[in-house]
Formats: sequence, structure tokens, C-alpha cells
Amino acid sequence: MKNRITELFGINYPIIQAGMIWCSGWELASAVSNAGGLGIIGSGSMYPEILDEHVRKCKAATDKPFAVNLPMIYPDIDQHIETVIKHKVPIVFSSAGNPKTWTKHLQDHGIKVVHVVSSVKFAKKAEDAGVDAVVAEGFEAGGHNGIDETTTFCLIPMVADAVDIPVIAAGGIGDGRGMLAAMNLGAEAVQIGSRFVASEESSAHINFKNTVVETQEGGTKLTLKEITPVRLIKNAFFNQVAEAYRTGAKVEDLKELLGRGRAKKGMFEGDLDEGELEIGQVSGLIHDIKPAAQILNEIVTAYKQELEAQKSDSKFQF
Repeated sequence: MKNRITELFGINYPIIQAGMIWCSGWELASAVSNAGGLGIIGSGSMYPEILDEHVRKCKAATDKPFAVNLPMIYPDIDQHIETVIKHKVPIVFSSAGNPKTWTKHLQDHGIKVVHVVSSVKFAKKAEDAGVDAVVAEGFEAGGHNGIDETTTFCLIPMVADAVDIPVIAAGGIGDGRGMLAAMNLGAEAVQIGSRFVASEESSAHINFKNTVVETQEGGTKLTLKEITPVRLIKNAFFNQVAEAYRTGAKVEDLKELLGRGRAKKGMFEGDLDEGELEIGQVSGLIHDIKPAAQILNEIVTAYKQELEAQKSDSKFQF
């Protein structure tokens, strides 16, 4: 499976594990990279010294390429930048901010830069900023999301038509069928988050992993758009948010309700009532917890099977 993404990153399969706060530490990133994909350390929940530790451990656990996700709004982003440069991390996925700020600086140190976008407008801005590729993330995705609610099925072909750099599809992709659909729409790789949350190597709490497995269609919803859009599992905390909206809560009230540490409480510490449980709509397709390498291999196998089926299945013949 060779294309511009596999050559850009030096990986076997165009499958990227998303950099998710509280869920994607060095264990998951190294496992995915060792299996032939691209693992990502999610630095948004890490103090600078913690990211340094995770990068060192990841380098010790794999000799394959891996990446670090850097949210541009992180308060100590300059220290995270110093860490990835110091350790010669080969790839950075930036998000939640202006890619112009750090792209050239990182590239001057030999680091490939990919920026996460949720619209054609921002994909073009990222390309103008000189990034090597973009992740186009649809409305279905877990965690923080775009305000326009553009679905992956619509977003990917629009972004692929609008830019010349490689496009990585994200949002609602959890198996080989989804991967093939994304590639048919113009993507050259897929970024998968939710499916890897329910992996053995994920740093998510087992309570959260089990809840992801149990979540069915309609069990998540995008909310808190006035602060920053986030897709949440409908638990007791989500119900508090819904009630706040019902009673006409203002932005200040929502911020107070959200408080600090909700995501850590839910996803890392396993508080299923008061914690924030971020996951994508594709959770309805996730039914078990497996090793990351097995998840990746199953996606690749199913992708190849579906690709062959397209060639012979009568429903594709006209």
C-alpha cells in the first residue's frame, strides 16, 4: 500500500492513530507504529516533562516513525515544540490554532507537519502555511470538532478537490469499509481515534473503554458549541449540560459547569457520571477491546477484501 502518505511518513499502511488527550500515550503510539501504521502521542493533556517522558519511552519501544499531536492553544506550546525538536520526533500533527505559527520552524528542523482542519477554508489556509498534509475531520469525530457540522462524506471530496497536498480522512472511520470509502472519496490515508481508544494499549481508563464498547447508535452528541464543540457520550454530566441549555444557561454558566479536569475525570480516571466522555459516532461499531496491532491488521485485511469485492460485485457494475 504505497502512496504519498506512506512515502511521506515512511510507514507500511496509510493508517494513522489519532492523538487523543488522556487516551494516546507512548504505549499506544509505539504499538500502532510497530504494526505498520503511524502512532501519535496526544500531548494536549501532558505537562512538558510528561511529554518528554512519553517521547523517550516511545523511541525506546519502536524504531518506526511516530508523531506527536500539538494543539496550538496549549499554554506551554513552546516547551512542547522544544521537546519534539530535541528528541527529533519525525512528524507533528498540529491542531486547534494557526498552522503558520510553528510550521516553518518545525520543518527547518526536519520535521514533517500535518494540520487538522474541519473545513475547505482552513484546509486552504493550512496549505498556504506550507504544511505537508492535512487531516480533514468530519462532524462524526469524537472530541473537539468543527462548528459547521460538515460530515466526513461531504468534507473529504471537497477538501481533496481544493488542495494539492495529501488529505487524511478522519471522523466516523473505524474499519476497513470506512477506510475504503474515505480513499474512494479522495483521501490518501485515514486517521482513526475512537477504535484505538478501545485498545489494550490505550491509556484510557477501563471504565471508559467498556463504556465505549457499550455505546450504541445515538449514544453521543455534539455539544458545548459556545465554548468549543465536543462530541460526548450521553452520561450524567451530559444530562447536566442538556438541562443547562434547556433552562437558558449563558456561556459563563456553561463554562462554570464544565469547570476544569472533566475530561481527565471521565476518560483517564474512569468517573462515568461526572466525567466528560469524548468519543465519535463510530463507537456504535465498536464491540470489543483488542490489542492495537490486531485492530490495525483487521482494518487492513477488511480494506483489501472490500477492495477486491468492488472489482467483482455485481452491485458495482453498470
